[in-house]
Amino acid sequence: MKFEFIETHRSAFRVTKMCHVLAVSRSGYYAWRKRPKSHRDKENDQLVDRIKEIHRSSRGLYGCPRVTAELHAKGIQCGHNRIARLMRLNGLRSKIQRRFKVTTHSRHHLPIAPNILDRTFTTDSANQVWVSDITYIRTQEGWLYLAAILDVYSRHIVGWSMSRFLGQELVLGALQQALGRRKLTEGHIFHSDRGVQYASAKFRKLLTDHRFTQSMSGKGNCYDNAIMESFFHTLNTELVQFHRYQTRAEARESVFEYIEVFYNRIRRHSSLDYRSPFEFERIQQ
Repeated sequence: MKFEFIETHRSAFRVTKMCHVLAVSRSGYYAWRKRPKSHRDKENDQLVDRIKEIHRSSRGLYGCPRVTAELHAKGIQCGHNRIARLMRLNGLRSKIQRRFKVTTHSRHHLPIAPNILDRTFTTDSANQVWVSDITYIRTQEGWLYLAAILDVYSRHIVGWSMSRFLGQELVLGALQQALGRRKLTEGHIFHSDRGVQYASAKFRKLLTDHRFTQSMSGKGNCYDNAIMESFFHTLNTELVQFHRYQTRAEARESVFEYIEVFYNRIRRHSSLDYRSPFEFERIQQ
């Protein structure tokens, strides 16, 4: 009983102090507390529930633009500023991002292809231009290397491969997977950096057999393959940096689920008018 009295007294003191700061009367404050919610407030409460649901399903990755796009896709029309305000008031924001390092080995004497792509990161249809690169993921067992191939048209990751070894088999696996998934016509470009894996005879032969024109970035110029490095940055800031992988197998499963389930089929891309790569390709057919 004594503790209840003390707590009630503290609460009354806080109310009195707050009313003094806001220059309002205690009676006005309690009248406001008892007043029923307005129609707008009720709408906002329902909207916040939907925003929280979308934010949670995006793994906490979506900020205001993608949340707004998701709401519109669900038939809920509301303004960007309103969503931004409600997210801010409820402490909802996209996860903090950091830079991510990519790796390559270009000190070799193998043939180097000219930079045919020349930073043209737009195409008219799927399978005209594929870009590729290699990155690494830290695990407690050691590095896990990832090679990925991205279709410039839709940002779809059409092929990928993971290995504990940084050799030509890594990029060959990614390309073979992509070739098994896509039907190609003539006149397509495959762009990468000057890494020894992409310059190997076995890899160049596989490109030639499927009538690819090979293109390579300028020496030490990351901007020539910026669209691929952007994907690796996204992968890290949305997935890898939030995990401490104990084994390579754990990392493989996590990256597989991110690419095949979330990135390709669910994640809304600002460059695709906030559609997923899968949806973008489907509506363009």
